[in-house]
Amino acid sequence: MSNSLNRRNWIKSSALMAGGVAFLTGTMNKLAAMPVIRKMRAGNTMLAEEAAIMQAPAGLKARLMANENPFGPSAAAKKAIIDSLDTGYQYTFASMFTMRGKIATYEGVKGTNILMSSGSSPLLQAAAMYYSKGGKSIITADPSYDDLPTQAEHFDGKWVKVPLTADYKLDLDAIEAKVDGNTGLVYICNPNNPTATIVDTEKLKGFCERVSKKTVVLVDEAYIDYLPDPKASSMMDCIKAGHNVIIARTFSKLYGFAGLRFGYMVGQPDTLKALGAYTPAWACLSSTALAAAIASYRETDYLADALKKTNASKEFLYETLKKENYTYIPSSANFVMFQLKMDAKKFSEEMNKRGVALRDWKLNGQDWCRISIGRMDEMEAFAAAFKEIS
Repeated sequence: MSNSLNRRNWIKSSALMAGGVAFLTGTMNKLAAMPVIRKMRAGNTMLAEEAAIMQAPAGLKARLMANENPFGPSAAAKKAIIDSLDTGYQYTFASMFTMRGKIATYEGVKGTNILMSSGSSPLLQAAAMYYSKGGKSIITADPSYDDLPTQAEHFDGKWVKVPLTADYKLDLDAIEAKVDGNTGLVYICNPNNPTATIVDTEKLKGFCERVSKKTVVLVDEAYIDYLPDPKASSMMDCIKAGHNVIIARTFSKLYGFAGLRFGYMVGQPDTLKALGAYTPAWACLSSTALAAAIASYRETDYLADALKKTNASKEFLYETLKKENYTYIPSSANFVMFQLKMDAKKFSEEMNKRGVALRDWKLNGQDWCRISIGRMDEMEAFAAAFKEIS
């Protein structure tokens, strides 16, 4: 088959055209969804983080509000970006095949099991649109990362929230009990955001195997690289076994790509084909982001070093909180939740005045702070400001 035909098929399958959902479905209902996309950015975690960034003072000492990796991207990724500029006029088809092949080889899946995009956000949006059709419900923990379910609500989906356990973990039994004939999707964020807690791997695998027989299970593994053994903790084996499970991954965390944007989904080929009609997918990917992703994927030494620095900063934060007699939730990610002794918004405002940006939170009706892990100098800036108002 010619390259032109390959390209044409790729474009067709990825629904590149503006308003592609409308044309692919051939219904006016999807045309009506276009203004909804513009108004749906309200009230979710991502928008709150955007607001926190925009409200940060000019003399910011510590950027601790968006769960970014301040040590990335790696030197190899930066060099790859520079080297890729000369061929930036070319389409990225070859790079996409290369990157997809790298992921498939490492994970032990096929290329047809992978759908890539600019971060996981466009893919989560596609899932929100597709699985909420007809007023279907999206079941999540509460609180959890809410980008997908809040978007689903704007497409007439129903959001079913299930409280966390007493130790702030996902209550898998309670979530499973909520699954019914109207469930379009079960969304599991593990490690969870904002609590940074994880659930037992074997219990989660059993959950995925059982529940995926009734509905789709989407496991968001955005923070899995912060675990001691990410591969062993992943639900990838569920996909290899043919279960109706989707895994979402992003380079925005340990890889340091929050601004570069690269992410992907792994799932059954038919599932990804259906979701592909609801997102531009590969068309969102730049040659620079792909070059950086190819260069840094599974870059063991860099990832280990970034994780070591993150954990050192986290331990410093734990000690700071203990000295001030504050309690916190032990974290399995690059952020920590701790309970406040004053109004959360007032706390974040006072810290902001001192050049420290973080996230205030309400959890079980109480005031909490979610603080991202930064460089050691940022954690020291937090400690100095915290002691003034704690």
